[in-house]
Amino acid sequence: MATPGKIIIISAPSGSGKSTIIRELTDTHHVPLTFSVSATNRPPRTGETDGVHYHFLSDEAFRSAIAADEFVEYEEVYPGRFYGTLKSEVERRSAAGENVLLDIDVKGGCRVKEMYADGALSIFIMPPGIDELRRRLEGRATDPQDAIEARLSKAAYEMEFAPRYDAVVVNDDLATASAEVARLITDFIAK
Repeated sequence: MATPGKIIIISAPSGSGKSTIIRELTDTHHVPLTFSVSATNRPPRTGETDGVHYHFLSDEAFRSAIAADEFVEYEEVYPGRFYGTLKSEVERRSAAGENVLLDIDVKGGCRVKEMYADGALSIFIMPPGIDELRRRLEGRATDPQDAIEARLSKAAYEMEFAPRYDAVVVNDDLATASAEVARLITDFIAK
């Protein structure tokens, strides 16, 4: 029987560099991680495969799973549109000895940490500040100004959750931040 894997939670406000840091963990630092496959009640898009990109559930199946307490975390992201992480997904992968990475929102991250306690490491990626976050979001040139203002407002709210995480890593330099996150995870896995 494999030694159970660890659960790694990474959360951050939009524009903090979380996705880039996560890519660096596996590509550059070679941290042994398996991504958790989230569940959703939205229909698959062209090219998406059930169980690979998402676990695609009907509205009824998703709501039944909520009622049966089958999620470690879930969120109604838009009215009637749910995303979440199934307990069975996390526990199956962990039982197989895989270190499971959850890239989730701050509230979900706090719920998962409470559920797994010392079996999970929670890391919050912090932007260097709201002004820098604004510069990054505007530099993307993908959102209109009102959407950027909404993201900044949400980021300020999300940053209030940082003290509830095991570690906070400020991403003011990508190489330094990704190395720090890799070190935190590697040390946690080695315990």
